[in-house]
Amino acid sequence: MLETERVETAVIHLHVTLEQMAAAMDPAIAEIMGVLEAQGVTPVGPMFTHHSRRPTETFDFDVGFPVDRPVEPVGRVRPGALPGRRVARTVYTGPYEGLPAAWGDFSAWMDAQGLRQDEDLWEVYETGPHTSDDASTWRTELNRPLL
Repeated sequence: MLETERVETAVIHLHVTLEQMAAAMDPAIAEIMGVLEAQGVTPVGPMFTHHSRRPTETFDFDVGFPVDRPVEPVGRVRPGALPGRRVARTVYTGPYEGLPAAWGDFSAWMDAQGLRQDEDLWEVYETGPHTSDDASTWRTELNRPLL
């Protein structure tokens, strides 16, 4: 467990099914990066998704990047923030298809520790298709705020 600090972000909000995820993510990432470049705002870390709730049949989340200063809203891009909170954190290594099981294992561990989980969660994509073709090496940081 650790305390995170608030981080300024540039985000696009998405509400999609699992089947729509891949088609929605790439255009959103490109749109954010275009706005950042146009405004001279620098990403200061890897891409993340901040989910308002654990996914069910749909995913309700922001996709974005931490930034060095607030972004001005343009199109779907909005300023946002990752919260400063007490969180439980772990790192999953492997392809994105393994994330649901990793979250399940992480949640079970938190339950066993008596940690009360808040509704939201976020993933930070430390490495992935943007860094390697070998999905077995991809690293995703899992963060779950605690009550």
